[in-house]
This record gives sequence, structure tokens and C-alpha cells, in this order.
Amino acid sequence: MADRLKSKVAVISGGNSGIGETTAHTFAKEGAKVALMARREAEGKVVEEAIRSEGGDATFFSCDVRDRESVKKAVAATVEVYGRIDILFNNAGGGAGSRFPNEPDEEWLRVIDVNLNGTFYMSKAVWPHLVAAGGGAVVNMSSLAAQRGFSPVMVDTYGATSSSYYVAKAGVDALTRYMAGIGGANNIRVNCVRPGQIMTPGATGGTSKDADGGHHVFEKMFNFHQIIKGPGYPEDVANLVLFLVSEESRFLTAEIINVDGGVAAKI
Repeated sequence: MADRLKSKVAVISGGNSGIGETTAHTFAKEGAKVALMARREAEGKVVEEAIRSEGGDATFFSCDVRDRESVKKAVAATVEVYGRIDILFNNAGGGAGSRFPNEPDEEWLRVIDVNLNGTFYMSKAVWPHLVAAGGGAVVNMSSLAAQRGFSPVMVDTYGATSSSYYVAKAGVDALTRYMAGIGGANNIRVNCVRPGQIMTPGATGGTSKDADGGHHVFEKMFNFHQIIKGPGYPEDVANLVLFLVSEESRFLTAEIINVDGGVAAKI
């Protein structure tokens, strides 16, 4: 199937690597004009050029989602180039490794800023353009951390995960439901995805490896916690996001969907 997003303009934050990069390629192949937003310009330009070499339409816009003015400027530039916005994928985010109560205040603020505040700033800036377009679709990026509990054994198994990350992603879930309630009057659908362990450079780069170079932290997730064995890949998330922004999901809003190989069913 192709052209599911023909003539649509899609904004993707954190579009320069991992799930964001893969989703950008997926959207472009379905006919969307893609506005890639991220802080690292060199990486973003590489993605832009790759999509264009495949016959797609993409433009990189430098943007730090933690900075309101940076967000406003990037969104305005997108509209100047493409004339409208129909889709927003709030993908930018990141975690930290400190453990409560020793997590530094600066780390708490940074993680809340990029995950929760960034989602709010980007949504707020794009929203009037979705209204002007007669409707649209927003997908927010959450995490299983928003749903699951925490115990010290998780640190031994998977490494430390900060309290700020748990809180930020729970906030994204709540913001999703709130935005969906507001969006109904203007034909704007808002949904959210919660990936499990996905084989992205950012995720695997932060895990310990065994002697053969394998990511044994991920393998523990595959073997003990997932129903579907084996790793998840960025394409698994990108395909779900594509569904959520296409007309195939026209009757779906305010949903938070796990794409985790069944982890949430077992915890």
C-alpha cells in the first residue's frame, strides 16, 4: 500500500535518528512531505538527503524542543516551506541513569524538559495549523516506564532508570488524553505509543554487552519478559505510528498503545 499520506505535511521531532528517522522514511514513502526537527543538524541533513535520494520530500529544521522560541521558529519555517501541517509525531525524548533519591535536580529538570515540556511546546505550536488544515493527527511518544512499577531488581537487570523519566512519560500519557478531548471539536485525533525494548542506536548504545558484543540486557527482556521473543525494531514502531496518522485509524483517538512484544501483559 502506498500514498496513505499523499499531500500531507508531517512534523517529526527527533527525526534525525532511531525511531524518528525510520518513521520519516516511512511517511515519505507514503507520500508525506516531512519536516525533520532535531538539535543535531549534521545528522538531520543526512536523513533529509537520504529521503530525497529515494524520491521523497523532506526538509531538516534545527529545533530544540526544550526551547519555546526554537520550537515556534521551526514550526513557522515549516509552514513557510510547505504551507500547512497535517501530522505531528512528538518523538523527541531521552532518559537518564540516576536513581532516586540521588538523582540531581539538574537531571530531573532536563529529562522533564525534553520529554514532557517538549511535547507540550511542540503540540502548542503546531495545534493552530492543524485547526487551519481542517483537522489532523498527533502521535506522542511515551514509554512502558509510564505504566510499570519499579523495584531495585530492575536496576540489576536493566540498569538504572531515573524517576524523572517515569514521571515525564506518565505526564505524556495524561497530556495525550487531555489533548484528544480538546481536539475532537476540530477533527484532531491524538494518540500515544509506548515502545518496549527497541533496537535503536540510542537504546543499545546505553546497554552493557557480553563478550561476543551482544546486548545481553536486551536479551533478558526478550527471554523473560516478552511474549514475542526476539528484538523489536524501529520499523515496528514506525508502522504503528503510520497507522495512527492515516485515515485507516479515523475512529481512533485518546488511545495509548503498547508496542512491546507483550511485556505489559506480563508485568
